[in-house]
Amino acid sequence: MEFENNINAKLNGLRKFNAVMACFHLAQGLVLFLLSTNFSLPVMSYFLEMDPISNKLTPFPEELFQLGLSPLITGFLIITAIAHATVAFPGVFRWYARNLRKGANYARWMEYSISSSVMLVIIAMLVGIYDVGSLILMFSLNATMILFGWIMELHNQNVQDVNWASYWFGTFAGIMPWVVIGVYLLAQEAVKEGLRVSSTEFLALYSFFLTSLL
Repeated sequence: MEFENNINAKLNGLRKFNAVMACFHLAQGLVLFLLSTNFSLPVMSYFLEMDPISNKLTPFPEELFQLGLSPLITGFLIITAIAHATVAFPGVFRWYARNLRKGANYARWMEYSISSSVMLVIIAMLVGIYDVGSLILMFSLNATMILFGWIMELHNQNVQDVNWASYWFGTFAGIMPWVVIGVYLLAQEAVKEGLRVSSTEFLALYSFFLTSLL
C-alpha cells in the first residue's frame, strides 16, 4: 500500500512537472517570436534537365521557397509546449500514467518524433544543406529513430531478457543525418549570407535542442 501511494505521489508530481514545462516552453516560444527576425534560408531542388549546350542531363538548381528559421524554431517550442500540456490533461494523463506503470512512455516518442526532427532540419540548413529531398529524408530518418524507441518499449514490457534490436536499428537510422551534417562541417566553413556556423556554435545548437526536449 505504501509503495502504491509513493507511485501515485510521483505520478502527481510528474503531472505538475508537465504543466510547468508546458508554460515554460510556451513562454520560450513567445519570447523567441517577439525577438525573431526575418532571417530565412532557401529550400532548393536539383532536378535533372537537358543541357542544350552539352546535350546531357545535368542537375538544375532551383529555389523552391524561403524557409524562415525563427518561425520554425518557435514552432519547435510550441510543439513541445502542446505535448506537455496535453499530457497534463486528466483524461490523457490517466492513459500516460497507465503506460508508465508498464514501463512505456508513448507520449514522449510521439512528441520527439516531430520536435526533434524539426530541430534537426534547422541544424542541417544552418550548415548548408538546402536540398528538399535531403531535408525530407533527414526528417524521416530522425523520426524513424525516435519511433524505434517506441517499438523498443512496446516489445520489452514484462520481459526478463531485453531485446535491443530496435535500439540498434534506431541508432543506425538516427546517426546517419549527423554523419551528413558532420561531412558538411568538415568540407566547408558553412559561411552563407554573413552567417558563420563554427563547430562550437553547432554544439551549442545541439545542446539547446537537447535541453528543450526536457
